[in-house]
Amino acid sequence: MRDKVNQMFKDKLFLVVLVLGLLTLVAAAGIITVQRGRGAETNPYLEMPQQELIAEETKEENRGAVTADRGENTSAAEETQRAAAANPNREDDLAAEAGAGGSAAQALVLDFTADSRMLWPVRGNVLLDYSMDKTIYFPTLDQYKCNPGIVIQSDVSTPVEAPANARVLEVGANEEIGSYVVMDLGNDYTVTCGQLKEITAVQGEYLTQGQILGYVAEPTKYYSVEGVNVFLEMKHQGEAVDPLDYME
Repeated sequence: MRDKVNQMFKDKLFLVVLVLGLLTLVAAAGIITVQRGRGAETNPYLEMPQQELIAEETKEENRGAVTADRGENTSAAEETQRAAAANPNREDDLAAEAGAGGSAAQALVLDFTADSRMLWPVRGNVLLDYSMDKTIYFPTLDQYKCNPGIVIQSDVSTPVEAPANARVLEVGANEEIGSYVVMDLGNDYTVTCGQLKEITAVQGEYLTQGQILGYVAEPTKYYSVEGVNVFLEMKHQGEAVDPLDYME
């Protein structure tokens, strides 16, 4: 009986050893296979060259976009040049369309001389004459004094025109002649128009003869009896001269 038990124990031990041996062989084969697999496979999440390819593609796309923009800009520039060649005055037209206005208008050649003639800023009777060599009577002031200009009768809101080509030297106001515009006619000739309102002329602007520079206002307290008027004063080299000598 004891011999049978020993024999059975030996048989079981042999089977256990055999099984363990087989398991060891299987495990060894699996390790070798895994190692070989690791040596042959590449982890896609660790491949940096793919990022470089993406960067290269992005650069190529950006280069293409820049090239396209340059092409569009070049085409636009060529179109502008062709338009300018077809219409040399287009630049001035664009400036006017952009709202450059009179202040940016092309400079006029101002060459007023003793033989030049001015337009009347408004049409009307002369209420007070120029008089610097003797005094004349001013009804509102009820006194006699010299007059460096002329006072032209008019109506409120009548347009006042530039008497000649001119550049605006000053736009201002005082108690005697109200709002006024001083204009340079060239060759040391200047003209002042007073008793104005809604002045459209601005300092530095060039005006063409006959261009509206403002409108007739109510008279100041210095001319309330004379009534609505435009004050016109002319100077040559700083000295007052008779405007009527230069009027048409």
